[in-house]
Amino acid sequence: MKSYFTAMFVILGACASPQERCITAATRDMRVVDTLIAQTKATLARGYALEVETVYRTEFKDCTPKPTPTTPDPSPRLCSVEVPQTITRPMAVDLNAESAKLASLETKRAAQARFAQTAIGQCRAEFPE
Repeated sequence: MKSYFTAMFVILGACASPQERCITAATRDMRVVDTLIAQTKATLARGYALEVETVYRTEFKDCTPKPTPTTPDPSPRLCSVEVPQTITRPMAVDLNAESAKLASLETKRAAQARFAQTAIGQCRAEFPE
């Protein structure tokens, strides 16, 4: 699934103008910080964090060989397969530390916005549409 999305973004990226690609690159870190701010605000609103973990469970699938001229009726066979499963668990969190983290992220976001404003201006000057 991950490779599907990667391919999709590569195709969509090829459709973007040079100016759009430049602006996207210049604001990438800011978007990451925006995501972290949203996650931290959600944690504070809930009062606890969510821990996402991938566990693997065993499932059995039919792996009976296909009939061939030499073995027209093969014996049924089951194979074990490890299947990933995502589990989300509530987790205690220090709300004071989360508040401090949020303040720090918002300060960082403001600095990135100032940098991005300059970088976006440079992108527009270098790649006018």
